[in-house]
Amino acid sequence: MPSIPMIRSLRLSLSVLVLALLVAVGLAACSGEPPDDHPGQPVTKRRAIFKQFAKTLEPMGLVAREREPYKREKFLAQAEELARLAPEPWPYFTPDANYPPSRAKPEVWSQAAEFTKAREQYVAATQTLLAAAKGDDLDAMRRAVNAVQDQCTSCHKQFRRK
Repeated sequence: MPSIPMIRSLRLSLSVLVLALLVAVGLAACSGEPPDDHPGQPVTKRRAIFKQFAKTLEPMGLVAREREPYKREKFLAQAEELARLAPEPWPYFTPDANYPPSRAKPEVWSQAAEFTKAREQYVAATQTLLAAAKGDDLDAMRRAVNAVQDQCTSCHKQFRRK
C-alpha cells in the first residue's frame, strides 16, 4: 500500500502535469493564424479549395502508388471532382489578397505571367487525368496522377511560402 507522502507526491505531479498541459494549450491558441477578416475572405476561400484539391487527389495518389486498390468508378469520380475544382481558386488571387494568413509569395503578382502559366498547366494536367480515368490504361492514370502532383509541387516551390 502506498504511503501518504507518496500519494501527495503523485497528486502534486499530476497537478503540475495538468497545469503544464493547460499552459501549452493556451499558448498554442494564442499563436494561431490571424483571421481572414477582409471583405469576401479571398484567402480563406482559395485555401478551402486547395484543401479540397488535396482531399480529392490524395486517394488517387494512393492508387497510383499501389497502396490502395483501383476502383474504376471511385477513381473516375475523384478525377471528375478534381477537374471541376481545378479552375476555382484562381479568381481569389486578387492584387489585394496577399495578407496573412496567405502563404502566397509576392511572385504570384510580380511574376503574373509565370503564375498564369503554372495554373494553366495545373488545370490541363487535371484534364489529362480525367481523360486517363475514363480509359482502361492504369499506367496512364498513374502517370497522370504523378503529373498533377508534380504541377502542385512545382507551383508551390515557386509561388508559396512554407
